Amino acid sequence: MGKCRFVLSFVAASMLAGTAFAQECREDRISLRGEFGSASFRIEVADDAQERAQGLMNVAEMDRFEGMLFVYERPQQVAFWMRNTLIPLDMIFADAQGVVRKVHSNAIPHDETPIPGAPDTKYVLEINGGLAETLGIAPGTEMRHPAIAEAAWACRGA
Repeated sequence: MGKCRFVLSFVAASMLAGTAFAQECREDRISLRGEFGSASFRIEVADDAQERAQGLMNVAEMDRFEGMLFVYERPQQVAFWMRNTLIPLDMIFADAQGVVRKVHSNAIPHDETPIPGAPDTKYVLEINGGLAETLGIAPGTEMRHPAIAEAAWACRGA
């Protein structure tokens, strides 16, 4: 049953990703591609200190392919915690080119232990806990979004 569920999840992600390839980049979507294939998520962007501090605190649930993209002004060492966060999250840390450098799976709700990112993190994508592993998102995966100015996988026309 577990293998069947994985295959169905992968097929659903691939179908969603197929539409991502056909669409131009949008502020409310992020696409990822890697050895696993591709996936697309509807997101909110947190690109200032106040939005990043609030993050996904007090969010009771997210749809399967939703998340939040944290954008920093420059690459830096970052650390996240789960204070007032109600749902488990995967944290996907990427460099200035949008290339994933580290994935932290299933961060524990309410845990205040710092979760460090990779050195020179500029983007962090938070998605539902366990989904990165299910889809195969790992270091080397590339992100595409209008906020990623120096992207390894650039938006069309960028």
